[in-house]
Order: sequence, then C-alpha cells, then structure tokens
Amino acid sequence: MLMAIHGSFNGKWQAFELGSVSVRMYAFELVTTEIRYRLIPLLSSVAGKEKVLDLQDVLRRFSFDNICKFSFGLDPGCLESNLPVSKIAAAFDLASQLSAERALAPSTIIWKIKRLLNVGSEKKLKEAIKLVNELAETMINQRREMGFSNKNDLLSRFMTSINDEKYLRDIIVSFLLAGRDTVAAALTSFFWLLSQNPRVESSIRDELNKIMGSNQELVSFDVLSNMHYLSAAIHESMRLFPPVQFDSKFAQEDDILPDGTFISKGTRVTYHPYAMGRMERIWGPDCTEFKPERWLKNGRFVPESPFKYPVFQGGLRVCLGKEMALVEMKCVAIAVIRKFNIRVADPNQAPRFAPGLTATVRGGLPVMVKKIN
Repeated sequence: MLMAIHGSFNGKWQAFELGSVSVRMYAFELVTTEIRYRLIPLLSSVAGKEKVLDLQDVLRRFSFDNICKFSFGLDPGCLESNLPVSKIAAAFDLASQLSAERALAPSTIIWKIKRLLNVGSEKKLKEAIKLVNELAETMINQRREMGFSNKNDLLSRFMTSINDEKYLRDIIVSFLLAGRDTVAAALTSFFWLLSQNPRVESSIRDELNKIMGSNQELVSFDVLSNMHYLSAAIHESMRLFPPVQFDSKFAQEDDILPDGTFISKGTRVTYHPYAMGRMERIWGPDCTEFKPERWLKNGRFVPESPFKYPVFQGGLRVCLGKEMALVEMKCVAIAVIRKFNIRVADPNQAPRFAPGLTATVRGGLPVMVKKIN
C-alpha cells in the first residue's frame, strides 16, 4: 500500500508509528474488505465467460480504493462493478507519464522551451498538475468538514498537528503514487509470471491449502508470516520486475562509495533495481529465471540484504511502508490464487513498460479468468 513512501516524510511517519500493529491491522481490515466485496465479485463476474479483463487496470483501481480509505478515510469506489473513472487518478496518470517523458527528451532545452511557451506536452502537464492539486485540496477540505477526531486514517493524524496546506497536499500526492502505482505494478508482474510458471502457482496453492485448509476463503492476519513460499514468490517477482525500475539520490555532502568512488556534494547518483536484479554476478547464472526457491533455506523465507535487493531501498531511506505493502500483496495473491486461474490472453505477450514513475505495462495486462472447481 505504501511501498514508495520514504525520504522527507520519514520523521513524521515514525511519529505516527506506521509500522505499529494497530495501524497494520487497520490496513489489513480495509484490504480484506475490498477483496471480499469488490475484487472477488468482479473476477467472479467474468470467470468462465471467455471475457478478456485488463488485470492491471483492476489492480490499480483496487489499490487506489485502498490507499484513499487508509490514508484519507474516503472511498472513491473505483472498483465498483461499473468501473467508474476517477478524475484525480486520470490526471495523476497523465502527470506521471509526462514527467517521465521529460527524461526521454534528447535535451532538457526542449521541454524547458515548451514550458516557457506553455505549449504541447508541457501545457498538458501543467493542466494535469493543476487538477491533481485542486482535487487534493478538495479532499483535505472534505476531510476537515467531516471531522478528524478519533479517526484512524493517516491524513486525520497529520491534520491534528500540521496547518501547512501545501504540505498536506504534497502528502496526498505522495500517498497516491506510493499506495496505488507501486503495489499495482508489483501485482501485475506477479500474476504475469504465475501465468507463465504454473509450477510456482501450484506450489503456492499447495502451501495455502496446507496452512488455511480447503474451506477458509480469506486469510487471517496472524498466519501471513507462515507463508514462506508465497513470500519467496512475491520477492522473486519484484527482483525481476521491481515496481520502481530506477531511482536517484543527491549527495547531501561529499561522500565516498564502498568501491572508492568519490561523490561530491550535490551529485546525482542513480541506481537501477531492474538491472541489478538481472545481473549474473549478483544473482548467479540463473538470474533471469523466476525461481522462488532462491529465497528459501530449509523451507523458510530468508530475506536478502537491501543493498543487494534495493526494491524497498535501504539504510536510512528504507521504505517505511514495506511491511504494509507486502501484507496487501499477499492478501490479494491468496484470495485470487485460491479461487481462480489467471492466464494472460496472449501467452506470448511479454510486459512492455510505458514511460512513467512506476513500472506500468503498456497496453495493460489482458487476462482470462477461470474459477477453480
């Protein structure tokens, strides 16, 4: 749910104990409710009807509903059966895409001139950002009118101690990116890999049946930590397809990297989790294979160093929402795998990513859904 939140909000998030059991239980309850009353019914409605469904769109809607309820106490209902369009989600997508396309321009001069003249893509970007900001401000005002005393959502907690409207607005924008796009991206790639690797899917299903039994539909919070093979499969999926494929940091002071490279203050340093996850010298000769077993020792999941596996970043900037994001992904995986077979409509289709701040599959992920007898 909050995979990408880090950096400037670090101290504030610690103050609100994002990793506390009570907050994680609140998030867990919201996720399982969205699964039970929206995700499962939607998948059931198309199962066995030879109807193609864009799973990426479904997962993005699912994640958007969750992050709004968890963070703001508001339910946009994007995963209702009629799949309504959300203005803020659409504007955010456009702003994200156009921002990422700046990096693909042959020279920064091109987009800077467009911005100066307010034409083309820069005009669209300006309009999209304006809409995102206006809708975020509306969300804050609505939350204030509803009252935020004794509320569990995180915006209410912020609003009790922060009066800076722009800061609150920036928090909302960060929540939207962190809570929807990254989790949806991770789950989209995960289900594509399962479609290509039915052996792994079968092993996950066997583990779930062993732990949960054959009748229990939704998992309880207490047993999530016992699902070692599922944890391994999710981490392995993000090794090959990290939701944030590359990221950059700026040196606050002069520094020296472990290999002796000198980094002067202000230098931009970019690292590439997508490339790192496919390097033979890091992961071995089978680095391109989807192999959850590499994460298991004597049948138990063993995490890697965050500096070898920087999907959630590491050190002081490690993702504060890591555990909550993993809980959301596990809950979705469990609910879907126990009830359905998800198969990519075109077995030969490989993910091709569109420009963006997160790994969005170009053209979506068309799938066929079948119920398990």
